[in-house]
Amino acid sequence: MSGAAFEAHRWSVRVYYEDTDFSGVVYHANYLRFLERGRTEFLRHLGINQAELRASPESDPMAFAVRHMTLDFRAAARMDDILMVDTIIEALGGASVTMGQSIRRGEDILVIADVRIGLVQDGRARRFPPALMARLRPDGKHLSPSIA
Repeated sequence: MSGAAFEAHRWSVRVYYEDTDFSGVVYHANYLRFLERGRTEFLRHLGINQAELRASPESDPMAFAVRHMTLDFRAAARMDDILMVDTIIEALGGASVTMGQSIRRGEDILVIADVRIGLVQDGRARRFPPALMARLRPDGKHLSPSIA
């Protein structure tokens, strides 16, 4: 399934001193933090609350886990830059979702990421429950106001 039916979700982040290394550019591992926050905000935008997944009273806690990630670092960000993290669903399977992400400064693409995420419960992979799957589908057919 192509992510073409979804519009990219955009989340803004400012680079702080703590995000940089001795040379004043963003330390490479901090881009992972920006990407994670972008995915979390995208899921929140879809009505998926990860804290509720972990605290579900009806079943064992569930959580998303990164299964695979590829990164292409193209340019560096610096302190005080305002960055945009774009996130979109590129593919959706019964037990995993692939998200495409980019980090931009203005029109400049700094990082491109492809991230495959699965759902785990009791330490093992599991298929997406129907209500969660509905939230991730680009046709907008959502079954409930939130996912727990």
